[in-house]
Amino acid sequence: MRGTLPVGALLAALLAAAPAHASIGSARTWAGQRQGQVAFAVLRDGGRVTGLHSDAVYPSASVVKAMLLVAALRHAPNRALTDDERAHLGPMIRVSDNAAAHWVHDRVGDDGLRGVGRAAGMRDLVIGPWLFDTGITAADQVRFFSRLRRMVPARHRAYAEALLRTIVPWQSWGIPAALRPLGWAVLFKGGWRTGLVNQVALVRRGGQRIALAVLTTGSPSMAYAEQTIAGIARRVTRSGRPSSGRSGPAGRSAARRGPAPWRPSAREGARRVPGASSSS
Repeated sequence: MRGTLPVGALLAALLAAAPAHASIGSARTWAGQRQGQVAFAVLRDGGRVTGLHSDAVYPSASVVKAMLLVAALRHAPNRALTDDERAHLGPMIRVSDNAAAHWVHDRVGDDGLRGVGRAAGMRDLVIGPWLFDTGITAADQVRFFSRLRRMVPARHRAYAEALLRTIVPWQSWGIPAALRPLGWAVLFKGGWRTGLVNQVALVRRGGQRIALAVLTTGSPSMAYAEQTIAGIARRVTRSGRPSSGRSGPAGRSAARRGPAPWRPSAREGARRVPGASSSS
C-alpha cells in the first residue's frame, strides 16, 4: 500500500523512540521530586519539543546573553568583528560579564533580541524594561539552541561555538558537569541569581544532537539547583529505563502543578524574583 512503512522499518522506529520516551519520563519524575519549581524542555534532531512545564515563562537571568551573542553576530554577516565587539562578546559569554552584556544590548537593542526570537521560532519571548528579566520558556530556548548553527552567519559560527564551549570552569556546573565526563560535547549558557537558576545547552555525541533547557526557581541553594539540572541532563541523554512513578504528558506533571504564568511589568521592572542586580 502506498505511503505505508514496511513492518521492519516501523518496528525499528518504535524501538528507537522508546528509550527517548522512557528517559523523558524519568526526568519528569526526578524534576517532580525536587524542591522549588522546575521546567525543562528537550528537542532532538527530527523530533518535537517535550519536557515538563516547557511553556511556563521564567526570567532569563544571563541565559539571554546567548541570544545577545547571536544578535550581534547577525549584525555583522559579511564582515569581521571589530576589536571592541570581540572585547565584549568574549567576557559576556565566557565569564557572564553583565557590563559587557549591556554594551552589546545597547548596540543590537530589543529589536535584535526580537529578531533572534523570530529566527529561532520562539513563541513566548517577552521583552521588558530590564534585560535580565527577559521572559523565556524552556521550549523556546531549545528551539533557539537547536538552530544555533543555521542562525549564526557562516563566518562567525566557529567563534560562537568556541565561546559557548569554553565558559570558565567555575560556571560549568549542571549540564556540562554531568555530560562532559560521559563524552558529550556541550555548548551552553547559564544564568542565576537569588532564587533562580537556569541553564540551556546543545549537547552532541556520535550521531546524537540534543537541545536541553532547564529553568528553576525556589531551590534551597545554588548547589541544589545545579544538582537538579544535572539530574535532568543525565536522564534525558541516557538510553532510559521505564519511569517509576506517574508522569503526565509533555509540559504537564501528574505530581504537581507548574509555576504560575509570569509576565514582566513595566512599573515593577519585572522583578518577580529578587536579586536582579546580581544576575549572572
